[in-house]
Amino acid sequence: MQHRTSRSRTRHRRAHWKTSALALTTCTNPACGKPTPTHRACRHCGVYRGREVLPPMGGDT
Repeated sequence: MQHRTSRSRTRHRRAHWKTSALALTTCTNPACGKPTPTHRACRHCGVYRGREVLPPMGGDT
C-alpha cells in the first residue's frame, strides 16, 4: 500500500531542480567578439567555427 507524498516532501525534492547558467564564450569572429553560447552560431554575426553559417542579423541587437 502506498501513501500520499506530502507537499513538503515533494517540494524538498524539487528544490534541487535549479537550472545552471549558460556557458558563454567569445565569438571566433575577430570583428565581433561578443559573448555566445558554446557550440552555437553567433547570433550577431552568424559565424560558427570560423565560417559564416547564418545570415548576419546586423545592428546591435
